[in-house]
Amino acid sequence: MTDRPGDRATRRPGPRGASWLVRGLTFFGLVVVVLAVSSVLHAAPVEYHRPVNAAPKPEDIGGAYVIPAVQRSVSRSVWWGAVDVAVLSVALAASAWLALRRRSRRGLVFLTIGSLAYFGFYRDGCVCPIGAIQNVAVALVDHSYAVPLVVVIFFFLPLVAALLFGRVFCGGVCPLGAIADLVVIRPVEVPRRLDGVLGAIKYLYLIVAVWLAIRPAESRDFVICRFDPFVGFFRLAGPGHMLIIGGILLLVGMFIARPYCRYLCPYGAILAVLSRFSWRGVTITPDKELDCGLCVGSCPFGAIEKMRAVRSSCLSCGRCYRACPVGNPRSPDEASVEGAAKLALPVAMTEEGGAAI
Repeated sequence: MTDRPGDRATRRPGPRGASWLVRGLTFFGLVVVVLAVSSVLHAAPVEYHRPVNAAPKPEDIGGAYVIPAVQRSVSRSVWWGAVDVAVLSVALAASAWLALRRRSRRGLVFLTIGSLAYFGFYRDGCVCPIGAIQNVAVALVDHSYAVPLVVVIFFFLPLVAALLFGRVFCGGVCPLGAIADLVVIRPVEVPRRLDGVLGAIKYLYLIVAVWLAIRPAESRDFVICRFDPFVGFFRLAGPGHMLIIGGILLLVGMFIARPYCRYLCPYGAILAVLSRFSWRGVTITPDKELDCGLCVGSCPFGAIEKMRAVRSSCLSCGRCYRACPVGNPRSPDEASVEGAAKLALPVAMTEEGGAAI
């Protein structure tokens, strides 16, 4: 007995179809374990020699000089660093499962809120894979520059996840993407040609940032961290001009979804390249029979072309799943859309020269 196309389109992949996700998560877990063990074994304190015996005192300087209060991040133990790595690993795995297997926009929203709370407000936006770009770049050219292994892990884990499952870090884990995603209210479509031109800016920014980082120490500049638009909100303090820029990006992001992520994020440039070769990625429908086009209008990033997700542009946010009527009729209207699509499918097949079933 031959199945009807509509029946095939509404089928969900069975346990055997999900085996690739299990294998991928298992491999990803092994990578996490190896990196976490390495972070503990290589966390020996580095011997430091002071260049002078004592710092100058205010009375030695004169002129009523007062030593300013030094602001620095509170140091964390090795085990707390391991906790950060574990939270990042679990969040990446959860984002991959929610985006590719569970296909749940609601679950991704909850994960986004949790990531924003932990990596953003609790951890003050640090450690951040985006800012780690320059640390890793400097370490590659300057062997006297030491980078904590936790920073290296934070830099590489989302890249490994991108090679396996696409941009799942952007979809539910990145705190900068999270704060921008939650303010999207009424997004408008950016013309594709303009979107492509603006999207090239992040690659230029990446090149300039790395070049400034690998210069000699006396002229080195970490512009990615200095011009982070949202870290001031996470820490509830920061330069006034950066708070203004971050606020402007959030206001613009209400109508042009996630402008920093799409056009300015240097880490997003790396993820966009790697996700082109990802092992698995977001698929709009379980099968290819139903192409109603509802997903195109639901994507605020312009990441759907010819009814298929473009892996380099797709941020794995799950909005297309909410618009898809296949296996997800949430209202009588959507159920009628699904039924109409099933009835219209044999007609479309006949017009294309195929035989209607």
